[in-house]
Amino acid sequence: MNSAPELDRIDLKILHCLQQDGRIANLKLAEAVTLSPTAVLARVQRLTKDGYILGYEARLNPLKLGRGMTVFVEVLLDRTTPNVFEAFKAAVQVRPEIMECHMVAGGFDYLLKTRMADMAAYRDFAGTVLWQLPGVRETRTYPVMEEVKSTTHLPLA
Repeated sequence: MNSAPELDRIDLKILHCLQQDGRIANLKLAEAVTLSPTAVLARVQRLTKDGYILGYEARLNPLKLGRGMTVFVEVLLDRTTPNVFEAFKAAVQVRPEIMECHMVAGGFDYLLKTRMADMAAYRDFAGTVLWQLPGVRETRTYPVMEEVKSTTHLPLA
């Protein structure tokens, strides 16, 4: 991505608008950034091709869909060898309850973000899935009591 051109203020404004509303019509986007629709479309296509825009998706309401409980889980693996890491990463990819998985530095190896219906569903998940993942030695669970802030919006210069 180093070969990608630097972003100018119009590119940043386009990205800002698209973060606010990924379904904004090209004409409205053009008005917001004071460019022609053709020029804006070309910029959006370039920003996509250069990897600044990864895609578009709907944000769904987890409460309405029976996934209202967020649980973060620290995972410590029994061995830190490449094959254990690879097996663990492959196993979490296929689990829809695991929304995010991050390898971290510190006292444990991975931090998971999961979405569950309730604590009973999490207990079932922990016993049948989580503790059966390859290489898992120990977990620490942090059920979320209140979601204070949740965004996918990146700060733009």
